[in-house]
Amino acid sequence: MINITLPDNSVRQFPEGTTAMQVALSISEGLARNVLAAKVDGQVWDSTRPITQDVRLQLLTWNDTEGKSTMWHSSAHLMAEAIETLYPGVKFGIGPDIENGFYYDMDFGDKTISPEDLIAIEAKMLEFARQKQTFDRREVSKAEALDYFTKKDDEYKLELISDLTDGSITFYQSGSFTDLCRGPHLPDTGSIKAVKLLNIAGAYWRGDEKRKQLTRIYGITFPKQKELEEYLVLLEEAKKRDHRKLGKELELFTFSQKVGSGLPLWLPKGAQLRERLEQFLKNLQRKAGYLPVITPHIGNVELYKTSGHFQKYGKDSFQPINTPIEGEQFMLKPMNCPHHCEIYSSKPRSYKDLPVRYAEFGTVYRYEQSGELHGLTRVRGFTQDDAHLFCRPDQIKDEFKSVIDIVLHIFRILDFKNYTAQISLRDPENKEKYIGSDENWQKAENAIIEAAAEKGLQTTVEIGEAAFYGPKLDFMVKDALGRKWQLGTIQVDYNLPERFELEYTGSDNQKHRPVMIHRAPFGSMERFVAVLLEHTAGNFPLWLTPEQAIILPISEKYLDYAKKVADVLENSEIRALVDERNEKTGKKIRDAELMKTPYMLIVGEKEELSDSVSVRKHGEGDLGTFAIHDFVQMVNEEIRKQLE
Repeated sequence: MINITLPDNSVRQFPEGTTAMQVALSISEGLARNVLAAKVDGQVWDSTRPITQDVRLQLLTWNDTEGKSTMWHSSAHLMAEAIETLYPGVKFGIGPDIENGFYYDMDFGDKTISPEDLIAIEAKMLEFARQKQTFDRREVSKAEALDYFTKKDDEYKLELISDLTDGSITFYQSGSFTDLCRGPHLPDTGSIKAVKLLNIAGAYWRGDEKRKQLTRIYGITFPKQKELEEYLVLLEEAKKRDHRKLGKELELFTFSQKVGSGLPLWLPKGAQLRERLEQFLKNLQRKAGYLPVITPHIGNVELYKTSGHFQKYGKDSFQPINTPIEGEQFMLKPMNCPHHCEIYSSKPRSYKDLPVRYAEFGTVYRYEQSGELHGLTRVRGFTQDDAHLFCRPDQIKDEFKSVIDIVLHIFRILDFKNYTAQISLRDPENKEKYIGSDENWQKAENAIIEAAAEKGLQTTVEIGEAAFYGPKLDFMVKDALGRKWQLGTIQVDYNLPERFELEYTGSDNQKHRPVMIHRAPFGSMERFVAVLLEHTAGNFPLWLTPEQAIILPISEKYLDYAKKVADVLENSEIRALVDERNEKTGKKIRDAELMKTPYMLIVGEKEELSDSVSVRKHGEGDLGTFAIHDFVQMVNEEIRKQLE
C-alpha cells in the first residue's frame, strides 16, 4: 500500500500502482469527470499514470492553470492528428501549449494552408474528440524513437531526438497519431467540446532565420461551447484595443522601414504621453531618495564581459562596433546596470553613504529576430525606467519593500487592480545557468520571499525563472480583458558587485561588498505604453492624456473667443487646442470622440457673451454650460483625485 496526501493534508492509503484518476473516483464520480491531469509531488502527470510510492497529490481541473495547459497541449496533438489525416506526409516540429491555447509548427511541403482550410481541420478535430480517444504514454529507447521517425522521414523529430538522452524518451499515441512528447495529457479527448483555430503564421525552425520557415497554426479549445463563444467576444474586443491600431489612430507612434524594424518613432502626442509618465515616476523617485544619472548609448565590449552579459546574451545583441584602433570594440548598450556599477565605483564609499540609489531612463538595444517583433511590446530599441540601489546586506529588505511600495503606487494610480507577484528563483538542479555562490543566492532568495510576505503580496513561486545573476520579483498584471502581462521587476544581486569589485568601508573599517537591487516598475516605456493603451482602450486618465480638451467654435466668427478660452486653460495648466477647421460642429464632435479627447468645449455667441463653455465629455455626452473658471476647477479636481 502507498500513502497519498491530498491538498487538505488528509492521508489515504491505496494499492501501489493506483492512478490519480482512481483516487478521484474514490472521492466522487463527478470529480473524476472533471479531472484533466494531476500534480504529483509538484510535477504535472497524466491522471492515468500509475503512482508507485508515497506522494502528495493534487487533482487538476479546468479551474487550474496546469489543467488548462494539459488540455491545450493535448489539443495540439489532436490538431496534428486531424492534419495528418487530411494532409498525409506532413512533417511536425513542435506543438506546445501557450498562455491561451496552443500551436503546432508543421512542414506541409509544397502545399499551402489558407484560413479556409482551418474549417475542415476543426471539424476533423471535433470528430476525433467525440471518439474519446485515449492518450497512451509509453517509454521508448532512443534507437526505437530514431527508427520510428526515420521511417516517417521526419527530419524535425529526428533532430529533437538527437538532443535527448536515452532512457528519458516517451511517445504518446492518440487515435492514429503518435508523437514524441514528455506529456502530460488528458485521459482522453472527450473533454474537448469546442475548437477554434485562430490563425496561421510562419515560424523558422527552432527560431533560426537561416533555417526553413514552417507553417504555424494557432488554436484554442474549451470544455464548453459557451466558454469558446465568450472567449471569441473577448478576442474581438482585444482586436479593437490592439495598441498598434490605436497608436496609429491616436497619432502616438509610428514605424519606418527606412529607420529600421523594431525601432519606434514617437510622434508629438506619444512623446508628450511618455514624458508625463517619466515625470510621474521621477517625482516618486525624487521623494524616495533616488539620484538621476545619465549613461552613454554604447560601451566597451569589456564592460559587458565583466558583467557577464556578453557571454550570456552576446548572440542576441547587435554586432560589436569596431573603432579605428585595432582590437577595440564597442557595443550598443544592451543593459544599464554595468554602467551604473562604474558610476558607483567612481569614488570611495562608506557604510554611512549607503544606500545609494541611481535612476535613469536608459535606452538599450537588443537584436530581436524580425519574426518576433510586435508593435511596442517587442522592439529592438527601448527605454527602461531603470534604477540600481547599492546597499548594505542589513538594508536589503527595507529597500526591497520601498521599491514594492513604488510599484504598487503606480498600479493604483493607473488602475491596474488585478495582479500577482511572481517570485522567480534559481533552478537548484541546473546551477550552471547562473553565476555566484550558493550562500549569496540563498540570502538573496530569502530576502525577496520575506519582503513579499511582509508586504502582504499574493505570490506564486517559479523555479528556474531567476535572472542569471540573481532572483527576482516580477509583477504579473491582468488588464481589462483579463490578459496577463509582466509589468515591473525587482531583483536582488550579490554577483555584479563581486564581478565589478564594488566596495564600501564598513563600521569595522574593513572593505565590504554592497548588495545591488535592480528595479524597473514600468519595465520599458514602450511595452508599458502598449499595455496601458490596450488596458484603457486609449481612454487614458485625464492627467496623462496628451490633449485634455478641444475647443470647437461653431463658426469662424467665434475663433478669437475659442483662442481666448485656450489661453485661459493653458495658463491653468490644462492642455487644450482649438479645432480651426471649417467643418460642421457635429463632425468636429465625432472626430474628437474618435481621438478620445476627454472634454469637448463648444463655443458660440451665447458662450462668448457669458464667458462660458458648453461642455461635452467623451463617452458621456453633454454636461451643460460652465463658466470657464468653473470648468478649470472641475478638471483640476478630477486630476487631483486621480493622482491621490
